[in-house]
Amino acid sequence: MKIAFIGLGTMGIGMSLNILKAGHEVTVHNRTRQKEEAVAKEGATRAESPKEAASGAEIIVTIVSDTPDVEEVVLGANGVIHGAPQGAIVIDMSTISPAATRQMAEELSKKSIKMLDAPVSGGPEGAQNGTLAIMVGGDAADFKKALPILDIMGKTVTHVGPIGAGQITKAINQIIISGTYLSVAEGLTLGIKAGLDMKKVIAAISGGAASSWVLHNRGINVVNNTYPVGFRVKLHHKDLGIALDTGRDLNVTLPAAALVAQILNGLIARGYGDDDVSAIGRTIREQSGLE
Repeated sequence: MKIAFIGLGTMGIGMSLNILKAGHEVTVHNRTRQKEEAVAKEGATRAESPKEAASGAEIIVTIVSDTPDVEEVVLGANGVIHGAPQGAIVIDMSTISPAATRQMAEELSKKSIKMLDAPVSGGPEGAQNGTLAIMVGGDAADFKKALPILDIMGKTVTHVGPIGAGQITKAINQIIISGTYLSVAEGLTLGIKAGLDMKKVIAAISGGAASSWVLHNRGINVVNNTYPVGFRVKLHHKDLGIALDTGRDLNVTLPAAALVAQILNGLIARGYGDDDVSAIGRTIREQSGLE
């Protein structure tokens, strides 16, 4: 298939490489153009704009930082809408506003371009290994057509409902995982202050009900108080903002998510916005007298 891939950040580069390695014809575009080079070296074609990338493509994948970025990529003056052929499917894998997603889908439909919202979970490791969890909203027939491409990028690919449902599902994911990051930070800090061997502690509790992806993959960050980039604090803060907005729209109370959002806000204010989100541990450690 002819695939356009727009957005080659921490997640997008691994995802696009997996599609390319699966034998598809891939055209890439990124706002910071030098990031295209790694994929181009493996055989991808580079495009000057989203419009050019989308020209002739059967499927256009977008994964960028925030709602305004997706709107610019999809609907802007040099956006996908001006290059994609009729019948093409835009798969937006960013994490953005469900309402904005529905509005973009409506605009695309006026030119007979389809849209799926398909945000992901699993971090850069999942993007590189093709093991992401992908939550897809949109028409069932469009999902079926796009599934071979989605299966390249994800281990768990689930059609969760109509357009926008993927983004709401991702909001649920971010609410739950935010609480996990906080509880992992609290629990491990308790062990550190008690003077325990924390590698043994993590091994012990990883075999029981407390086991989680966060504990397995990010717990050691809290122990070492180092937070190399996996998923940035500022991006998770943005995601929780979307979740909290959705909660207000639906009259759902989200006290734990609001607390974590404020902790992240404090980290950003102190210059830690580009750390991995496990830097929540930095705050808990500091408030517990470890720093």
